[in-house]
Amino acid sequence: MAQRRKRLGEILVSWNLLSPNALADALAYATEHKKRIGEALIELELVKEDDVTKALATQFDLEYVDLDKNVGVTAALERVPPKLIGTYKFLPLSVENDRMKVIVSDPLDLELLDLLRFRLGMEIECALAPLSKIERYINTFLTDVRSSVDDAIEEIDRDALAKREAEGKKAAVDVDADAPVIKLVNLIIDEAVRGRASDIHVEPMADRVRVRYRIDGVCIVRDNIPKSMQAAVTARLKIISGIDISEKRLPQDGRIKKKIGTQLIDFRVSSLPAYHGESIVLRILRPDSVRVGITGLGFEQDSYEKFQNIINAPNGIFLVTGPTGSGKTTTLYAALQELNRPDRKIITAEDPVEYNFTGMNQCQVKEEIGLTFGRILRAMLRQAPNIILVGEIRDREVGEVAVQAALTGHLVFSTLHTNDAPSAIARLIDMGIKPFLVASSIQAIMAQRLIRVICKECKEIDPAPDRFVLKVLDIKDEDLEGRHLYRGRGCPRCGNVGYRGRQGIFELLEMNNELRDLAFNRAPTTQLRKAARAAGMRNLLEDGKLKIMRGVTTPVEIARIAQAEGVVRDEE
Repeated sequence: MAQRRKRLGEILVSWNLLSPNALADALAYATEHKKRIGEALIELELVKEDDVTKALATQFDLEYVDLDKNVGVTAALERVPPKLIGTYKFLPLSVENDRMKVIVSDPLDLELLDLLRFRLGMEIECALAPLSKIERYINTFLTDVRSSVDDAIEEIDRDALAKREAEGKKAAVDVDADAPVIKLVNLIIDEAVRGRASDIHVEPMADRVRVRYRIDGVCIVRDNIPKSMQAAVTARLKIISGIDISEKRLPQDGRIKKKIGTQLIDFRVSSLPAYHGESIVLRILRPDSVRVGITGLGFEQDSYEKFQNIINAPNGIFLVTGPTGSGKTTTLYAALQELNRPDRKIITAEDPVEYNFTGMNQCQVKEEIGLTFGRILRAMLRQAPNIILVGEIRDREVGEVAVQAALTGHLVFSTLHTNDAPSAIARLIDMGIKPFLVASSIQAIMAQRLIRVICKECKEIDPAPDRFVLKVLDIKDEDLEGRHLYRGRGCPRCGNVGYRGRQGIFELLEMNNELRDLAFNRAPTTQLRKAARAAGMRNLLEDGKLKIMRGVTTPVEIARIAQAEGVVRDEE
């Protein structure tokens, strides 16, 4: 009888890297989020990626390759096109008798192995290494996309582009599929996606075209394209996004669908006429970015428990507030995914629908044909939903329908643009919604911001934190007794910035009788804030300080976000 192969979790428990209880939690998380157990363990930070890969190697009796120990560029690389390596994230290790040994991260990716057998015309043998280290190796030792973008800019014949610019629309449409400008645009998009950018900004200046990527909320200048390429690059971006290239006087919107690696990525494109030409922004819409789950949002334990109670309420309005780009949509989608079950009907009204989810009825606002938020909301109520998501409460009409929906037994989620949670009550009343309706319908309001997280690969103790920043954040010496503050040293994994990824900081206000009375009597925001603080609300700055103390982020990052975004300090 064949011996049973040990499970991954069993191996890690036997190595004393994981407790049975932690394994049970990870299995439940993996089942809920439809992930493999290895992915769940890494996401929950129960086990390091290296250890999971070593356990996989043991499980499948494969070699584990430590890419940190100077694995040089091998002759086998000459047998494989660089584009294939960059697309499918593997490394050729050796070739012997028409048999190639490759380093992969997933021994169960049979589709990749079959593709390599077909493309390379030889048998494939596997060794394992963590995906992050394979990617880092590719970026360090191989001709990566970054250098390709530079090469593409240098390749372009300036005289030909100038001629094409003069010819206008016809030349832009007639560009050959292998033309350098097409290659350049494709490489810029590919590099931005692989670099975890959320936006690509193509901005005409007086003497150049500036390309910037927004990564973890911060814009980084990627390159300056010669001014002579402006018309061709702009035309190419407008063509692939379905925008009218002959219209240069008005703002336009479009969309792109592009396969990058194994993922089909959506891009929302906006063109805006500016002084030196049309500025184009591509918003990168990754399905995975809004499927982080509630546990991945960054809640402290007490806030997590309150959040769960709020979203499981039978009715009422739950508002998420904050500026553009503060993660409001991600938070609401995480809540809806938690509630998305066959016994519940969920309807959303969005402008636009950026991400599609199975099991939800998502409606796209179309102002040009009269399909407004208000009209969709009124129609929704005739569809007998349990849960309603309104993309944003923009005016009195939408606010009143949302309130009526909440008062008639529906759970309503929506967003509002205010700096903090207590201000949302005053904002709704200022819209013209009656105070008694606001007081009786709102269950909770949550303000949030996104902060950058210290890179796990280069995280280290900060030997000399900035005393001025600590003073600004009101972190005293006694608060630091027996604790260390951390920073990111900077490494290839994080692009030498010391941060990789983001989490939220939150200000969660739960309505109580006192707050309802104050709202009913049109109390000022300062009074509402004092009452909320007395009831246990933690403001954004305090939530950020907890993440500093836990080593999640740095004091500089909290000072940058919490102070700049107008966190209101409690009055004496």
